[in-house]
Amino acid sequence: MSIALVLLPDFLLIAVGALLARLPAFDATFWAGAERLVYFVLFPALLFRSLATGAGALDDSLPLVATGLAFTGAGIALSFAARYLLRLPKGDFAACFQCGFRFNTYLALAVAQRLQGPRGLAAITLLVGVLVPVVNFAAVGILARHGGARLWPALARNPLVLACVAGLAWAALRHPLPDIADRVLGALGGASLALGLLIVGAALKFEGGLPRPAIAYWTALKLVAVPACALVAGHALGLPGRELQIALIMAAVPTAPSAYVLATQMGGRGQPVALLVTVGTLLAAVTLPLWLALAS
Repeated sequence: MSIALVLLPDFLLIAVGALLARLPAFDATFWAGAERLVYFVLFPALLFRSLATGAGALDDSLPLVATGLAFTGAGIALSFAARYLLRLPKGDFAACFQCGFRFNTYLALAVAQRLQGPRGLAAITLLVGVLVPVVNFAAVGILARHGGARLWPALARNPLVLACVAGLAWAALRHPLPDIADRVLGALGGASLALGLLIVGAALKFEGGLPRPAIAYWTALKLVAVPACALVAGHALGLPGRELQIALIMAAVPTAPSAYVLATQMGGRGQPVALLVTVGTLLAAVTLPLWLALAS
């Protein structure tokens, strides 16, 4: 079966979310509540449990982590270069800066689990645990500088950062989760993937007021340049095929819809971010299978 067909259910869930968002029964209030539920409860539960129970089994994962840091660092540097190349208003740049390196974790986890099962989910969750603090530090830092907010308090309140730090700390203790906690967290985390993909679809928007060169730059950066960096770094570090595929999944997924939430909450313009997320998500249906085919 081709990779495109394997990924088809996930992109169909995104399409279902886009359709539901156009029905009166599923209005903006519904989706705002659903996103808060996923962002503050379900998704942190998935991250914590996966890291707490799976990270310890990946002691040989240093090359994978190094690859993740390499392509993320490249994405941050190239995204910052847009400040001088595109000469956007400061508010637009601060909001869109994150679109060159932040990743759609919902989609990444769903794809990794579909392609490689529990082992793939554990590997990509470890990568998420390392990279979520990095990308949030960069994104929040630029937005805080623009909006006058304080960086460290904003990071300390981020539920994904907290879940990753807690999960990695638990894994370091080498203690199994209590059975009841494991079951509850598993049920909450299991609900996050499908609902997260529906939310991605509901968030698709085509209005943003962003110049075409900026749209082309950040879209090409996220869907072409960053995965290319992952491929080069992965080969240089000797990643085996399955781990290289995990790195490419993380690098090639589009920007997270939560980038819009972060931008609006920290005083940036949300509309350009929503436009970049929409364009990237639609094009990733073509580019993501192509990148993954290179690692198969």
